Amino acid sequence: MSRKKKPLPVLENVTITGIAAEGKSLARVDDMVVFVPFAVPGDVVDLQVRRKKHKYCEAEIIRFIKKSEVRVDPFCEHFGICGGCKWQNLPYEEQLKSKHQQVYDQLTRIGKVELPEFRPIMGSVKTREYRNKLEFGCCNKRWLTREQVSSGYTYDNMNGIGFHITGAFDKILPIERCHLMDDLHNEIRNSIRDYAFSHGISFYDLRNQYGLLRDIIIRNSNTGEWMVIVQFHYDHTGGESEAMSLMEHIATHFPQITSLMYVDNQKCNDTIGDLEIKVYKGNDHIFETMEDLRFKVGPKSFYQTNTDQAYHLYCVAREFAGLTGNELVYDLYTGTGTIANFVAHKARKVIGIEYVPEAIEDAKVNSDVNGISNTLFYAGDMKDILTDNFISEHGRPDVIITDPPRAGMHADVIQTILRAQPKRIVYVSCNPATQARDLSDLDAHYKVIAVQPVDMFPHTPHVENVVLLERRNNE
Repeated sequence: MSRKKKPLPVLENVTITGIAAEGKSLARVDDMVVFVPFAVPGDVVDLQVRRKKHKYCEAEIIRFIKKSEVRVDPFCEHFGICGGCKWQNLPYEEQLKSKHQQVYDQLTRIGKVELPEFRPIMGSVKTREYRNKLEFGCCNKRWLTREQVSSGYTYDNMNGIGFHITGAFDKILPIERCHLMDDLHNEIRNSIRDYAFSHGISFYDLRNQYGLLRDIIIRNSNTGEWMVIVQFHYDHTGGESEAMSLMEHIATHFPQITSLMYVDNQKCNDTIGDLEIKVYKGNDHIFETMEDLRFKVGPKSFYQTNTDQAYHLYCVAREFAGLTGNELVYDLYTGTGTIANFVAHKARKVIGIEYVPEAIEDAKVNSDVNGISNTLFYAGDMKDILTDNFISEHGRPDVIITDPPRAGMHADVIQTILRAQPKRIVYVSCNPATQARDLSDLDAHYKVIAVQPVDMFPHTPHVENVVLLERRNNE
């Protein structure tokens, strides 16, 4: 006979004292650290513990005793359920303070390297409708709140288009209006939903892998172009015919879409990098502009999702690179070559390396479109491409700009950089924790000269950071 679990406690009259990782706030009860979502410092609350460990626990607010004076009203109806914008109840100025502190804490506690005084964090130009890309899942199991489940409530139609719920991969929170992108994207998504409902189109079952309508990607650009990619899962007779009818509906009702595409995905995951994406109407790309440059963005291309702020981020990277026109620059994890092409006119030559072949093809096109002739691009795994032989063939870089994924740089890549001995390294990071780890590995030979935090994603805990390193004098 199994032992009965002890009920988790309620913590009463708790004052929220600070901001923690992943957008949560924190409090201390006796010697226990308590992590609380959707709270702000200064809130006094009663908490229901949901998960308890030895030295910390996770809890939810069940009653407000006093709301913090710094708290603001969230602007989105989905706040508190959707996990995307966890800081809508925190004034933007306070968000920036917390992000700046997050970068400082991670670089000092994890990196443990000598640091200069940080530059003030660079706030986002826009705090709403700042994204140029959103992805929505389509699912036959909509998310129900704990209260709805306990009351036995269900919807007549459980299909939905929206965001995946953290910890429940097979459920979707239906979204009526998202404020992160131009409002046209809401019209497009809701029109697809209404058409699918009225025409009986099946929605995807993530657990059992059936259903026609699977995923929607919407992108726009500062040139006024729109891209929509609808992901289907053909699994019954007539599925393709239904899909094409939906595509025609989208094309007819939204002439603003300049790149309308679709894909049949029979895989277990929603990634489309290895699939054939077909054009239904328009082009297979859109263009972004930055200064006097144009950048081609295809369906598989990476491009910074906050266009306005990406410009300021790249300006910082270009400033830190300190180019005079005589330098050989390596741009690691170059994506579609945005940074490489952005700095090319100030360098002798720029070599970009990227894992995704399609992105590299776009990078080459971007150089051609802009009349840039001093760039070279290579596709492949960074640790396999960036080798001593590669450097011997192409020359030792004067400057390395690196913008790796969240996992940071592979240890082999760091060792190759150290052997290459560039004068300067400009490290652009979307994860200051892994950046701090990598700075520690570089510290014996490189000194951190400047640190510039940049906010790309208002109302979320995510923060970018740019670090300039210079080779130490004894090298």
